[in-house]
Amino acid sequence: MTQLRRASTRAAGRAARRAGHPAPRTVGQTVARAAALAAALAGTLAGLLVPATAQAERAGCRSVTTAALDAEQTRLQDGRTAAFTEHSGFDDLLAGFPAALCSARNAHRAERVVAAWGRALWQAGVDRAQGRRPGGALPARDDRPLYWARLAMTVQLARWQPAFDVDHADLRTRFEDASRGLDDGFTGDPGIRRIFVSGFDPYGLDTEPRRANPSGAAVLQLHGRRITLADGSTAEVRAVVLPVRYGDFDGGIVERAFGPHLVPGPQAADLITSISQGYPGLFTLEAWAGRARSADPATDNVGALSGGTSTHPVDAPGLADGPQFIRTTLPTDAMTAVQQPYPVELNTPVTEIPEGSSTPVTRDDGPTPGSRAVAGGGGGYLSNEVAYRSNRLRLDLAPDLPGGHLHTPVLTGLPADEAQVTSPEFEQNEAAISDQVGAILRSARL
Repeated sequence: MTQLRRASTRAAGRAARRAGHPAPRTVGQTVARAAALAAALAGTLAGLLVPATAQAERAGCRSVTTAALDAEQTRLQDGRTAAFTEHSGFDDLLAGFPAALCSARNAHRAERVVAAWGRALWQAGVDRAQGRRPGGALPARDDRPLYWARLAMTVQLARWQPAFDVDHADLRTRFEDASRGLDDGFTGDPGIRRIFVSGFDPYGLDTEPRRANPSGAAVLQLHGRRITLADGSTAEVRAVVLPVRYGDFDGGIVERAFGPHLVPGPQAADLITSISQGYPGLFTLEAWAGRARSADPATDNVGALSGGTSTHPVDAPGLADGPQFIRTTLPTDAMTAVQQPYPVELNTPVTEIPEGSSTPVTRDDGPTPGSRAVAGGGGGYLSNEVAYRSNRLRLDLAPDLPGGHLHTPVLTGLPADEAQVTSPEFEQNEAAISDQVGAILRSARL
């Protein structure tokens, strides 16, 4: 085993411990765990019968409205986003989280509180998407309520000022990981295949705050479900929803999400794929993921730039060694056979700087030896990067595993009236994309 392989194995082990993935559980144990969590949260919510101000005084904590917010959190001040928190069906979580924070008596307890409430929000988002939870006025399949509720809860966390010292950045990471599904692993039931997928938050919200992301919607529909594959086997799907923020990628969120499912054991996946929104009117399976960031001047959800352009691509800070391009190992022939209602294509072009040159060129037939990556088939933004990061780790830990990236069609159908956040066309398009993601996964033979 090479030094790189040993380092990646240790990193994956740390990722598994950091992400808090559970030990193998039977279905009964899973149900019992969910019931215990519900009971614990019910106990916390029961404590809200004491006025929140009284709890805050007892705990010696307070809320500071002057806490610094990032550009993403600041969008909550836009009145157009209010519908997503007011009509999300997550009122109990939004109302209860501040007082739950004030119930923490020390930093260790605070860590447990934010993780528990993050898991509760994730489960509420999954249950809402799959029709098991009242969803407010917005459609059940809509991914936006989870996004905006999570963001509102991070503001509540930022404003919390306890009487003891806490690391707000660390607490936010714990909350975000849990509320994005990183703490929620496979059941480990024998004889069941395992598929691990990731989606993304909405993005491009400065120009259109009503935007959704069909990749996030699709994976919320699939998380925890069992599907029948083309070879007749049964597979369990587990998912995470990733942020559109360079800083989180720099901090290893992709490795924390995928790493535990690339090492042997009951959490090991039989197939992995990242999913993001891509091109109008079609699905694309990306043949190649490129190592570089090159999307500037496009910013992420907090207004950050990657530092890389098409003429001057850059590697992400701290990115481990790896090839310039990684080819998909997904069963693309089977997956591209699913052609309704949207066509599905294998996307083979890459952009590279050939060896000995300084000028980027786009090639339809993949990279040439010795070239510098500029962009994979999915570009030089975070959708390409999640594909590269997850599959770089796959090459090191489970090189024979099927893995790659799927781009969905662009979700359209928002009403022309900006006061309206949904329409029958929007909902039908979101449902059609989500359903076809499931059909593409079911087409696989493992």
